[in-house]
Amino acid sequence: MDQHGRHINEPNDREDQAVAPGGIVVGVDGSEHGKCALVWAARDAERRQLPLHIVTAYSVPIFAASGLDGGYATVDDSVIREGAEAIIAQAMDKVSSYAIDVDASVENGDAAGVLLDLSADAALLVFGSRGRGGFVGRLLGSVSSALPAHAKCPTVTVPLYCADRLGENTEDKHIKAQHAKSGPRTVENVVVVGVDGSEQARVAVLDAAEQAMRIGAKLRVICAVPQYSGSLAWVPAPMDRDALFADIKVQLEAGVAWLKSHFPALTVEAELRDGSPVEVLVEASSGVELVVLGTRGRGGFAGMLLGSTSDGVLHHAKGPVLVVPDREDPRLADRPQFGPMLGAA
Repeated sequence: MDQHGRHINEPNDREDQAVAPGGIVVGVDGSEHGKCALVWAARDAERRQLPLHIVTAYSVPIFAASGLDGGYATVDDSVIREGAEAIIAQAMDKVSSYAIDVDASVENGDAAGVLLDLSADAALLVFGSRGRGGFVGRLLGSVSSALPAHAKCPTVTVPLYCADRLGENTEDKHIKAQHAKSGPRTVENVVVVGVDGSEQARVAVLDAAEQAMRIGAKLRVICAVPQYSGSLAWVPAPMDRDALFADIKVQLEAGVAWLKSHFPALTVEAELRDGSPVEVLVEASSGVELVVLGTRGRGGFAGMLLGSTSDGVLHHAKGPVLVVPDREDPRLADRPQFGPMLGAA
């Protein structure tokens, strides 16, 4: 127990104190990135009235022995564990003012593996864009696609760039320079979702609509069409670009009508943009509450995001990015009733 009476688990104690099903899990490491993720997660937990589980992880390093006897030497993990527990205590204190149920754990193991494991019982997994080492620092490094693409629940990546909108200070010189150059930012009360006509994108649209309803925001559905390339292989044959745009617009409008049937109180607008999907998303992210994407798609939009261009979206977004894994949803069944569908055979 901490000073607030909330539970902090010991390493490897997850079997005895499992994450509450449907709760929000946030990874912290003591970095500014982790603190931004923590604040975002706490706010979302409060809006949704879900429990928040704070977790940090560490691995005990093993060094090759330099003596003639060879072999390996391990480091006593007590100091590392104490540091991890201090990070957890600071995080618990930071969210003490939120009207939410909170618990926390220190886990021994690979950071990405720990979060992927916890995602099986979570409603949402939240982490910073990068950190300073043993935990979040690895998440969008060599395993940048692993968490959003393989997590069993939706994930939110919170970049340090949006520290100002979360009421957090940053000493990052690069971020401070960017803020000084761009000046004060106006963040619209809008959730943006990218679509490409895939079933996965429609699942993402449903999650985006639910999030917009929670925060009382407008939903903006965007389809970006880059210049013809292999990423538009779903286009049946070379065609006039104006005709292509007209065809997509009809299908976007049908999609909006379908969405409004399930969310009649939600304000929805659709935009058809000419340009790189990644560039369109990154540009939009700086001025809206949230950008939402599916894990994969046909290629026009979401299909690019967690493939070769995942770094371009997740590492350069100026605001939180929610990635929704593919799943079955009964609301998808009636979509054909509302008109033509992007990419449909």
